[in-house]
Amino acid sequence: MKTLRIMIVLVIICSLFLVACGGKKKKSGPTAPAQPWQPAWWGLQDSSEFVYTYGFADKSSERTAYASAEAMARAEAAVYVENHVQTMTKDFISEVGTLNPELTQLVEVVTRFTANATFSGAMITERDCRPWPDMGYRAWVRVSIPKDTINREFMNRVRNEEALYNRFRASQAFEELDRAVNR
Repeated sequence: MKTLRIMIVLVIICSLFLVACGGKKKKSGPTAPAQPWQPAWWGLQDSSEFVYTYGFADKSSERTAYASAEAMARAEAAVYVENHVQTMTKDFISEVGTLNPELTQLVEVVTRFTANATFSGAMITERDCRPWPDMGYRAWVRVSIPKDTINREFMNRVRNEEALYNRFRASQAFEELDRAVNR
């Protein structure tokens, strides 16, 4: 009987010891870094002669990743000079019932950005592509655009807008003159 008690006490102590020393199991597998990796040149604006725009893309093949990243960088450049934004918002709220009403709410927002710009001398100056976990490839691209090209494009747009405005004012003046003559 005494040995049975000693055996029971030893089994309890051993089981407590095993449970206490077991601890929590850590999850295995890769963990996401606190800051995702980026090339050292990413996001820099370190030249007085160029404006840099950037694009990155995750695709299943290296070639499409580069093409998509380049398209994003060039789109960013076009938006830098000019963009048109159209937005539409629909807000719908409905309440059904008297004692315990049910509230239904729906908000829908649609936004479209369009840009149109022509640059001469824009070129890809940096690019990098790496295999990326669970996504295939991630590509980064930097496009360099000479500042004088951007300034020239901007001034052409201002001149075109000014010419349109002057034509509009001239047509208004002619209409006013026609009205005065017809009286």
